[in-house]
Amino acid sequence: MHKNTISQEVNELVLDATNVGVWDWRVENDGLVCNERWAEIIGYTLSELMPVDYQTWLDVLHPDDLPRAIKNYDYHCQGQSELCELEVRMKHKSGHYVWVLSTGKAIAWDVEGKPTRMIGMHQEITFRKRQEELLATTTELLRESQEIGKLGGWQLNLHNGDLIWTDETYRIYETTPQEYIPTVEMGVNYLLPDSKKLFQEALDAAIQLGEEYDLELETYTTKGRKIDVRTTCHITYVDGVAEKLSGIFQDITDAKNNQRKLEKSNQVLKEVNEKLKFAANYDPLTHLPNRNLLADRMQQALIKAQRNSKQIAIAFLDLDGFKEVNDAYGHDIGDEFLCLVANRFKTAIREDDTLARFGGDEFVLILDDLDCHHQATEILQRILSSITEIFIIENKRLSITVSIGVTFFPQDNSYPDILIRHADQAMYRAKEQGKNCIHEFDFENDVAIKLQYRELEYISNGFNNNEFLLFYQPKINMETNDIIGLEALIRWQHPTEGLLSPFRFLPYIEEEPLAIELGKWVIDQAIKQHNEWRRLGIVIPISVNVSPLQLQHEDFIKQLNEILFLNTSFQAGQLEFEILESSIIKDTQHIAEVISQCKQLGIRFSLDDFGTGYSSLSYLRKLKTDIIKIDQSFVIDMLDDMDDQAIVKSVIELSKTFGRSVIAEGVETQEHGRQLLKMGCQLAQGFGIARPMPASSIPEWINLWNTSPPWICK
Repeated sequence: MHKNTISQEVNELVLDATNVGVWDWRVENDGLVCNERWAEIIGYTLSELMPVDYQTWLDVLHPDDLPRAIKNYDYHCQGQSELCELEVRMKHKSGHYVWVLSTGKAIAWDVEGKPTRMIGMHQEITFRKRQEELLATTTELLRESQEIGKLGGWQLNLHNGDLIWTDETYRIYETTPQEYIPTVEMGVNYLLPDSKKLFQEALDAAIQLGEEYDLELETYTTKGRKIDVRTTCHITYVDGVAEKLSGIFQDITDAKNNQRKLEKSNQVLKEVNEKLKFAANYDPLTHLPNRNLLADRMQQALIKAQRNSKQIAIAFLDLDGFKEVNDAYGHDIGDEFLCLVANRFKTAIREDDTLARFGGDEFVLILDDLDCHHQATEILQRILSSITEIFIIENKRLSITVSIGVTFFPQDNSYPDILIRHADQAMYRAKEQGKNCIHEFDFENDVAIKLQYRELEYISNGFNNNEFLLFYQPKINMETNDIIGLEALIRWQHPTEGLLSPFRFLPYIEEEPLAIELGKWVIDQAIKQHNEWRRLGIVIPISVNVSPLQLQHEDFIKQLNEILFLNTSFQAGQLEFEILESSIIKDTQHIAEVISQCKQLGIRFSLDDFGTGYSSLSYLRKLKTDIIKIDQSFVIDMLDDMDDQAIVKSVIELSKTFGRSVIAEGVETQEHGRQLLKMGCQLAQGFGIARPMPASSIPEWINLWNTSPPWICK
């Protein structure tokens, strides 16, 4: 075989082995000859690119790389570089770019010294470029992460004592390598006494005993600023001998400060929780569960009964003649008498039964885990008998009886509040039958249930006859006297009984479908009224009370969007929903999701009547509301009742801990306002500021308030 042929074959084998594309460019006529690999690099076959010319190469070159390629070529032509070499991006047939190392060299020149022929090669380097970019990105991310995390490093050579710090360690100490040469001794001197002792002991143990450490210390920087740091130690051995110590050095000041704040907040939260738990769940006189804890126990009992296929009895107990005792002997003896009666009741029931004080001389009893009605009847008979014996208080002989109404679940398959109402209605029948007896609720024939149906019919007719209207009560900032909101409050303009408050009709519908319709109407009317005021130049946020039943309704969001769609000029950010904290929420997870969807529309939420409910802290944690409303029952009496004042102060501190705004209801005097301001509450609502008023009265009230506000607490 001819030598040239052998050489050509070897060259081709080398090119195949190295996967290199080669080219030969006749500069004078732009003729470009290349091999198949050159075309393959950019996704073509050689036949697809034929004929190849210099312009073809320029067409596939990335526009950003073209100036650099021309400049590199010019340098080579001018003899400033031996090779024309650069890394460029070339457009692949599929549309993406691949990185190519292009190396060329002029091998022929004309009489003027200009290249007439160049040869070179292309080698794909896309993978290497990606790795280089990844390494650069990783390095930058590491540097940024160390800076953001305030995480430095150190290394101590145990042979010569040299101490090395990373850049971030210098930054933590507020110095530079030019200003400070680190040594162990000087670093120790910056530590606070307790930390100095801890560190020296740990360092000695690391050097002498090979014990690594992870410490949190307090130290000063070179500028005298006190910081918290975390430092660790790892020991490196060579031939069994410790050669160097190394570790991290991290500024954890923010984390430690947050930890201290959290510990303090947890302590405050614990104290507030204890106060609220008792205030919300137990009657202060008899120490029996109150209505709120009763509601919780009722819910648990219903769930347990359904799970175990058992019955429960709900009994309503009302003392016969207690008012006469109270009137004759005074409240002190009356209160003591109530406590003695409650203790007698407790002796007659089982350990796991729930006896709650419902209010005044009324009690509610839950008897669960029953197989038959007879078991409950035996216990209720024991209660009747338990108070037949004379009570002696301050040498006064007192006697009393009790009337009891009872209903049974699941025979009476109603909501908890309705079950109590049915037992209450049955109790009135017991009184009608002569008192001191038991009457079982008759769902079909009881007169009381007929009364309920009749009331529902009256309310429904009133709604259909457009007899309902909204009043509005202003909210203010006591520091600035700014009007911050208007709460919409429903009223019934009854054709014969006059203007009725919500307490007169809402309890009858709170578990009925009518409550959903009425709630939807309130939102729609409040928004329409806001639009009317806006046309008068009055733009003040409005708040609307929504019940858990309404929020839990599957079409609530859909209905809300329909209302907003029909009131296109209304901005949802001007709307706030108030949830009664004293309400029983069966599905907090669902309501939390509804709140989240409403917030995406810009709607704010407040937790109303805070402190009166049985799940205050649970609701506060699970329901992402914006505002806490302190219940008026605490605010009204806080000037005279130190317990109420302590609860108000605790709720204000609790709101700060959870990042909520706080507003006080029941502000009746300027003295209330001054006291609230001292405790850190600026927002207020109450009769001392303004009573609820018709929508038509709002513009005049706002004008009077803005011209000469009577509410000056400073």
